[in-house]
Amino acid sequence: MRQNLIIDADDTLWENNIFFERAFEDFVRFLDHSSMSPAEVRHVLDEIERANNQIHGYGSLNFARNLRQCYQHLAEREICEDDVRTVMGFAERILECPMEVIDGVAETLSYLAPRHELTLFTKGHPEEQKLKIDRSGLSGHFAHTAIVKEKDAAAYRSLVSERGMDPERTWMIGNSPKSDINPALEVGLNAVFVPHRHTWILEKQELRAAAGRLLVLEGFRELRDHF
Repeated sequence: MRQNLIIDADDTLWENNIFFERAFEDFVRFLDHSSMSPAEVRHVLDEIERANNQIHGYGSLNFARNLRQCYQHLAEREICEDDVRTVMGFAERILECPMEVIDGVAETLSYLAPRHELTLFTKGHPEEQKLKIDRSGLSGHFAHTAIVKEKDAAAYRSLVSERGMDPERTWMIGNSPKSDINPALEVGLNAVFVPHRHTWILEKQELRAAAGRLLVLEGFRELRDHF
């Protein structure tokens, strides 16, 4: 039976968080704090991001803003404009990183697209996400693309309503319990959890049981065994 497959983008179709992690490592080296470990610096940045993401959203430009704020909070030397520009540059260079489509994704989408209705559902800065979609070369597999500020229960309800999807025949596929799996299950959809070892810590949650069905796969290419 033909299904509606809603598919996440970052860290499901292509690598994303690894570039943010590398930028953070550059930041820690530049900060060179005398007493705080990288994990402690990371905790401070996480708290800044939790607060700012609610206001400004996601993406490399917002990450640059968060790094700047973290540097201004933790720096043990006089803060100058050159140092601030250096810190923000660690994040801004993420856009220049090569697109790395995850192994098995392209051929799996080629297999799924003729059989099911595919929707690309991602959150973040619209122009930045559009650029990544274009660079990936994967857009032709999708009947519809939606970019939203936050992937929460309300966003899923809106998408399903706008596209006229039958929840019983609709699956959300992604790596994030917070943005992909739990809110989809909450609104009565089915979900496929495809873990990624570099999933952003703020996207991690315990998987919550709900009315919808849940599959947990080891990799994206295993979708061919189920759909």
